[in-house]
Amino acid sequence: MKPQANLFLPTNREEMQNRGWNEVDVVFVTGDAYVDHPSFAMAILGRVLEREGFRVAILSQPDWNSCEPWREFGRPRLFFAVSAGNMDSLINHYTANKKVRNDDAYSPGGRIGLRPDRATLAYCQRSREAYSGVPVIAGGVEASLRRLAHYDYWSDTVKRSIVLDSKADLVVYGMGEEPIIEIAKRLQRGETVKDLRQMRGVAYALGAKEDRPQAFEDKPIIALPSYEAVNSDRFAFAEATRLIHTHTNPFNAHPLIQDHGAQAVVTTPPSLPISRGKMDGIYDLPYVRKPHPKYREAIPAYEMIKDSVTIMRGCFGGCTFCSITAHQGRIIQSRSKVSILREINQMASDPDFKG
Repeated sequence: MKPQANLFLPTNREEMQNRGWNEVDVVFVTGDAYVDHPSFAMAILGRVLEREGFRVAILSQPDWNSCEPWREFGRPRLFFAVSAGNMDSLINHYTANKKVRNDDAYSPGGRIGLRPDRATLAYCQRSREAYSGVPVIAGGVEASLRRLAHYDYWSDTVKRSIVLDSKADLVVYGMGEEPIIEIAKRLQRGETVKDLRQMRGVAYALGAKEDRPQAFEDKPIIALPSYEAVNSDRFAFAEATRLIHTHTNPFNAHPLIQDHGAQAVVTTPPSLPISRGKMDGIYDLPYVRKPHPKYREAIPAYEMIKDSVTIMRGCFGGCTFCSITAHQGRIIQSRSKVSILREINQMASDPDFKG
C-alpha cells in the first residue's frame, strides 16, 4: 500500500470504510488536533507506517470520559499507539505560575480542555478498557521524559515512572519512526510485546516475579537509585539524574533499571541516529500539509509552523529548560539539500503560501 497524496488518514469509521477497509492495524490516539504536516508527530508516524503497508487511523482529541471513542474503528489488529501530543499535556494546560492557560495552540480555535491533564495516563486506560488484550504502546514527549522516576513541577512531588502509572505495555522514548516500524512488523509476524523488550529506545515494567535482564547486547545493566530512594533523598535523586544523562549516547549507553517497590522499570539504550537517506524519506512522504477538513476553526500551532521546514534533528546544547536534547538526542541528523529544496518548492506552489 503506497501513501496516497492529498488523502488524509482516516479519522472516523466512514473515512475508514471509504478506503475499502473493514479494520485497521494501528490506531494512533493523540491529544492534538490532526494536522497532516511533518511538524506533527502523528502525521509523520502514521505516514511512515502507511508507507510500510499498514492501515492506520487517527483518533484525535477523543472524549476521555468513556472508552466509546476508542471503539470508532473496531478492534485494531496490532496495537494502540498513544501520545499526549507534541507537548506535555500539563505544559499545554498551565503556565509556569500554575495558572490555567487561555488557549491550547494544538487545538482548533485554540480551545483549552480538549485533552485531559496527564493525557498519556487517561488515553492508555481507555485503550485497555475499549479492547482488552490489544497492546498499548505509549510515546511522545510526555511519556519519554517521564519514563523513570522524575520530579513533577505541577504537584511538587517525585512521581513514579509513567510506565507503571499508565500500565502501557511498552513506552517508546525519543523519536519514534524506526521503533514504530519495527514494532508493527514484529507484531505482524506474531511476536508478543514481551519479545519487543530487546529493542532499543524502549522502557517497560518488570513484574515482581519476572527475571531481571542482565545486559543489552554487550552492555551490562546499571541499577539506578530506587523510586523510594529518589523520593526521600535529594542526593539519590541527583545520582539517578547523573546516571540517566550519562547513558544517553546510543553508541555507549547501558540499559538501566530502577526499582519501584516490588516492581522495576527497565530502559534499553537509545535508538541509533537515522541516516540522511531515511530522514529524506520521512519528509518526502505525501503530506497534505493542512489540518483535517473536519476542523472549522484555525489551529494556532499550524498557522505558526505551516511554512516552516525541518532541516535537522538533535541538539548538543543540553539546556535544562529545553527538551530537545533529552528527546531527540545530542547527535545532529540532517536532511539533504535536495530534499529540503524539494519541500520548499512544494510549499511555494501552494496558493496559500505567503512567502
